[in-house]
Formats: sequence, structure tokens, C-alpha cells
Amino acid sequence: MAKPSRTPALPLELAGELRISVGKLIRRLREQAQTEDYTSAHKSVLLRLERDGPATVSALARAESVRPQSMRVTVAALEALKAVAGQPDPTDGRQTLIALTPGGRKKLAAVRAAKDDWLTRAVQTQLSPQEQGELAAAVRLLQRLADF
Repeated sequence: MAKPSRTPALPLELAGELRISVGKLIRRLREQAQTEDYTSAHKSVLLRLERDGPATVSALARAESVRPQSMRVTVAALEALKAVAGQPDPTDGRQTLIALTPGGRKKLAAVRAAKDDWLTRAVQTQLSPQEQGELAAAVRLLQRLADF
């Protein structure tokens, strides 16, 4: 079991400890994902397509703040992995819309489920019911910080 940490005295100290703890938690969640096939750029594009729906390579490049040439390389790699596929744009046949394939969607869901399973087990086994309530309150605070 983890050793109890002292309460940080200053907002700067609290911010530092929060950054370290959140970073460590993110690394542990990534370990659960088993996505050796995907780079961080791949994952970012897949999540964007899942959230926003089909998009052109140019639109993906703008959204990800990369050059279209770089995005073409990323999309080609994802096509080779059968995670995305291109289809003619129904409103402009000269353009191609990139969309998640059923296999790409299934793999994203599996990755998410693995992370959720690990985190659920960790919460259940490492935290008492009272601590779980405290964590729920802390999550609301973290959401406020994230939305700031």
C-alpha cells in the first residue's frame, strides 16, 4: 500500500504534487492499453475521429496542428493498420473523408475498457469506501481545474 503523503502547505507545492501524481496515473493507464501498434499521433487522430466523426486529411492536420504532409503519413499508417479508411466526400467527390473502421472503433473500445478495468480494480482494492467518496469529490475539483 502507498505511504500516506503529507498535505502540501502552499499552492505551488500542491500544484507540483498534483502534476507528478496525475502524470504517474496517466503512465499507469497507458501501460494497461497494450497499443504498441499506435504512436501518440495515431492515438490522437483516432480519438479525434471517434469524437468528431469523419474528416479530410487537411482538416485533421489543422485540428492536430501539423502539416498536411505529416498527417498524410499518419493516416497512411493507420490505413495500413486497418484502423481508418477513406471514402469519397458525398458533398465534394474530389475530397476523401477519413473515418474509423469497425476494427479501429473496436480496438479503441478495447483499450478504453482495459484502462477502465484497471482503474476500477485499483479504486476498489486500494481505497476504502470513505476514500472513494473523497476521490469523487476530488474528481469534481479536477474537472473544474481542467475546464479553467
